[in-house]
Amino acid sequence: MAKEIPDLVATARTGTGKGAARQARRENLVPGIVYGGGADPLPINLPYNALIKKLKAGRFLSTLFNLKVEGQDDVRVIARSVQRDVVKDLPTHVDLLRLRRTTRISLFIHVEFENHKEAPGIKKGGVLTVVRPEVELNVLAGEIPEQIVVDLTGKEIGDVIHINDVELPKGAKPTIDRNFVIANISAPSKLAAAAEEADEAAADEVEATEQNDG
Repeated sequence: MAKEIPDLVATARTGTGKGAARQARRENLVPGIVYGGGADPLPINLPYNALIKKLKAGRFLSTLFNLKVEGQDDVRVIARSVQRDVVKDLPTHVDLLRLRRTTRISLFIHVEFENHKEAPGIKKGGVLTVVRPEVELNVLAGEIPEQIVVDLTGKEIGDVIHINDVELPKGAKPTIDRNFVIANISAPSKLAAAAEEADEAAADEVEATEQNDG
């Protein structure tokens, strides 16, 4: 099931040029432009507060949005750039790209871990350490997966899960061209400390034996 795409609400901007953009900012709006997708560019205004909220949420430039403009058909877009005031670092203009369902884009996809109870390492007290809660994948705009699923069945303490160990959704591929780590099952702190003490004791015993033999 595809993840629900968040809405990005805007209004069509009737004027163009610096004068219209300044007027929009006076009205607490951020001017922008929507281009691509085989249609004419569409000047828009975005509500300032709503845009700031989405920017603070993170991943703005890699999030697919459903753009809603009154009088226009909804369209999927992705932000290509956000221009900012050089002094205040506040958004002054946004460029949005229309996407067809066959367009390939890179997005961060949530990683879901399942079958914790079927992992012997966790049953023994091991801890699942998540290195990447999200993975950036190159996917088709019309087939965006809701999540990546990692099956923990049979995983033991010390096991490391790499991206190549995971079955990715059809048509999706990582943007990083190496077999990076997603998670591992590590020993609990008490067990790790006990193992370290045992190693130290064994090392002391070997050293004492060598001294006696000498």
